[in-house]
Order: sequence, then structure tokens, then C-alpha cells
Amino acid sequence: MLERTLLQAVLEETHTRTVRSCAWSPSGRLLATASFDATTAIWENVGGDFECVSTLEGHENEVKSVSWNASGSLLATCGRDKTVWIWEVMPGNEFECIQVLQGHTQDVKMVEWHPTMDILFSCSYDNTVKVWWSDDADGDWSCVQTLGESSNGHSSTVWSLAFNAKGDKLVTCSDDLTMKIWEADIIRMQSGDGYAPWNHLCTLSGYHDRTIFSVHWSREAIIASGAADDAVRLFVESKDGSMNGSSYQLLLKKEKAHDMDVNSVQWCPGEKRLLASASDDGTIKIWELGTLP
Repeated sequence: MLERTLLQAVLEETHTRTVRSCAWSPSGRLLATASFDATTAIWENVGGDFECVSTLEGHENEVKSVSWNASGSLLATCGRDKTVWIWEVMPGNEFECIQVLQGHTQDVKMVEWHPTMDILFSCSYDNTVKVWWSDDADGDWSCVQTLGESSNGHSSTVWSLAFNAKGDKLVTCSDDLTMKIWEADIIRMQSGDGYAPWNHLCTLSGYHDRTIFSVHWSREAIIASGAADDAVRLFVESKDGSMNGSSYQLLLKKEKAHDMDVNSVQWCPGEKRLLASASDDGTIKIWELGTLP
């Protein structure tokens, strides 16, 4: 179990079913929680006490994931109803749904905003990752790219995705037992020259023998993965780029990191190399990575 922590609050009596996802706003003032009860709750830290200040309704059934954009002005949710919702944060803790995005043909597993720009990514049971972008005066959002339509895409459910610190690379993981690295010309997009497509860089295969549920990229460019084989793995870019025809290689594998599936891995943004892992075994473990070779 997670040790040396102090339980400060229990947020309850709002959701009536499983809470699947949670995300802090960039300021840390608000916490969004997504639930199988078809709602997303917004909690505000008021003098150390957390109050539910808004409940977002609209999804037909389970809400699977929630994510804030970099400025905290937009919130995205997704669910089993195959849709992605974009909410605008209004004064007085009000949230207005500005668009419902329909493009996936199956359950949407995760939504994630780009770390520096208002570009939204969603991954799904339909084996694809969709990229949503708004560049017109009306503020309408549209799918500008689908990662998975070519032979370089995943062949089964895409469970999770994560960006590197710079935001020019993306890693996705899947039920097809692979992780894929994608890259884009972020400088072009930041300069206002329009959307730059994400291109497949390499595929990491042969490392996992069961579903990969979660990936996360550290500020030092170390990719962590959590999978249904109860293990946690770390990957780094290969200096010679020749490992298994890929530019990334396995740095470390922690067998039996948990007694059951590892559902989530998350690097700490602080100075220490701390990695949190969460599992079906009911525990959260904190790992510290030593000095790299």
C-alpha cells in the first residue's frame, strides 16, 4: 500500500458507481472525476475541504476518462457511448458543453490534451487514435487525423497514450501487445502554419505478452508501461537505433510488480525519479529509479 501519506479527504456521496478517472486542473484548484454513473463531478478545494461544485451530465452511460487542457479553460470527457465531449470552463464554476465529437465507432477509452496546445487526442476500442483540432473562427472542432487507418496503426483496442515533455512525440499502447511512437512537427503548429500530421516513428513489439493498459513518459524521456502480466517496464531511446528495428529499447523490467493487472503508471513531475503504479490487487506502489547507466 502507499505509505507515508496522510489521508486528507474522502470525496463521496456524489458518484453512485465506479469512478474510472480523475484529473487535477492546471492550477490545482479543481479536481474532475469521471464515473460509470454517466456523470463527471467537479470538486473545488475550499480551505482544505473539497466540495462538489458542478456535475456534468450528458453522456448516455459510463464516462471513462477526463482531461484538462494546458490553460485549464477546457475539459474533455469520453465514454462508452462512443463520444467525446468538450466543455468550456465558465465563471462561477459553470461548465458549458461546446461540442460533442462523434467519430469513433466503439467505446472511447481515454482523452488527453496536448501538453502545450489545444489539440485533443482520443483512443478507442475501435483500434484508433483520433486527433481533434479547431482552427476556424467559429471554434468548431473536427477530426483532422486518425492514427490507425494505415498499416502502421494498432490492430486492437488502444488503451492509453502519453506525450513526451517537449510534446513532439506520442506513445500509444494496445491490446495488440505493442507500443507505438509517433512524432509531429510541433514547431510548425506553434508558429501558426496549420496542422502538422503525426507520423509513425517505430513500433515496440516482443516485450509484452499480455494487454498493455497504460503508458507514461517522464521528463527525462523514459517511457513506463503497465500491463496485464503484472509487470512494469521502462524504455529509453536507443543510441544506435538498431534494437529490434526500433529506436527504443527495454531499460528495465520489474516482474511481479503487482499481484494482478497493472492498470496505470504515472511519473512524478518533481525532481526525483518516482513512478506510481496502480493495480487490480488494490494497491498503489511508488518506485524510485536509481542512477541511469
